[in-house]
Amino acid sequence: MNSTERKSHWDTVFQTQKLTEVSWYQAKPDISLDYLHGFNLPKDAKIIDVGGGDSLLVDYLIAEGYGDVTVLDISEKALERSKTRIGKVAAAKVKWVVSDAAAFQPAEKYDFWHDRAAFHFFTEEAEILKYISIVQQSVKPGGYLVLGTFSENGPEKCSGLPVKQYSEVAMKERLKEFFEKVKCLTVKHLTPSEKVQEFIFCGFRRVGNTVC
Repeated sequence: MNSTERKSHWDTVFQTQKLTEVSWYQAKPDISLDYLHGFNLPKDAKIIDVGGGDSLLVDYLIAEGYGDVTVLDISEKALERSKTRIGKVAAAKVKWVVSDAAAFQPAEKYDFWHDRAAFHFFTEEAEILKYISIVQQSVKPGGYLVLGTFSENGPEKCSGLPVKQYSEVAMKERLKEFFEKVKCLTVKHLTPSEKVQEFIFCGFRRVGNTVC
């Protein structure tokens, strides 16, 4: 599936399903917040939520006083839903970016890159490598990366699309050139339809110099 097809797919999803109906819905993104708090980031840290869609993570980041937050999603419909939900005042504090994550060209570098939504939808090697290259160039040395993906025991499809499953070992191997693992967790996510999906969440620290 190319970028145009992905955009069309996700726009349709966000036009036809409510926030609390999608399988990835979380009333509170506890695991993501636990990683963020564990890294002791200052309130002016540059944070990006990739594939953030209409996730509630941005709500908690703004409520906790983080002042430099970017939310990226391929679907403008998803971002509009988030803006409406949090209100004009809060939305004005956030940078909203409509982009395919594998084609993102960031104008700044980040202290914390979070993604529990986009990475596992890249199933072609070229797109996986492109995404990883963007992350390597976009996270500051000493900055942090958190990826939440379907585990090897997780579903093989999500929202009708094939996904790539990962183990802790596989994820670490993919990122070993520029990132050192901090910790990984196996997480059981309960969907709104009460199905259990197994995720792997891994936190990494960026090492070395930023590549040009």
